[in-house]
Amino acid sequence: MSTSTKIQTQKTAFYVLITYIVMHLSGFIFTIPLVKPFFLQFFSQDGNGEIALAGWWNTISFAIAFLVCIFLISRNKNFWNIFKGEKASIPVSIGWGIIGFFLVFLGQTIGAMIETGLGIQQGSENTKTIILLTEVAPIIILATVFLGPFLEELVFRRVIFGSIVQTQNFWVAGIISSIIFALIHLDFTHIILYTISGFVFAFLYYKTHRILTSIIAHMLLNGFVTIVQMNAHLFQ
Repeated sequence: MSTSTKIQTQKTAFYVLITYIVMHLSGFIFTIPLVKPFFLQFFSQDGNGEIALAGWWNTISFAIAFLVCIFLISRNKNFWNIFKGEKASIPVSIGWGIIGFFLVFLGQTIGAMIETGLGIQQGSENTKTIILLTEVAPIIILATVFLGPFLEELVFRRVIFGSIVQTQNFWVAGIISSIIFALIHLDFTHIILYTISGFVFAFLYYKTHRILTSIIAHMLLNGFVTIVQMNAHLFQ
């Protein structure tokens, strides 16, 4: 890869990262006087208006970020060329994505056992918040199960892990990117679970050289958790 091509690819990665950050900070728009009341008038006044607004805004901001990232990447055909060697075929990548879901699930099971041994109570506040949003505004499932995993894999695996692994070995890049992935979820009690998940996703990307693999595993995980949490009453 030439120097100019490398610089262009780094710029694309930087713009993708900035897009992701802006997406997460976009909710601050509702701290502007009269903005939140204006939007709330379009939602039910049964006491869940703010929750519904949060669900819709998250989904819309995720969708906009998704489209912006697709546009940025489409302008740089070398964006994905960070590994040496051949990429796995699409069927093999999909297969590893499915296997990856079970690997993440196994990793989280082990992580939960470690947390229990450390006296950490199970149950993620982050997950509870998402489920509450889902119950009031089901549209957020689009962000939770599809758009979110795509954007997170793009940022944490391609941009962060992909940038580090070009100068460091897999373990260094995997651990650093996984810790950052865990911290961004702001659920510090369960940082072990998020770090394990992030590391498995990094392994899947590195194994096949295709981001498709980790995206599939991530979507399957989020979809599974969403289904289980929304139907938890059936198991009580």
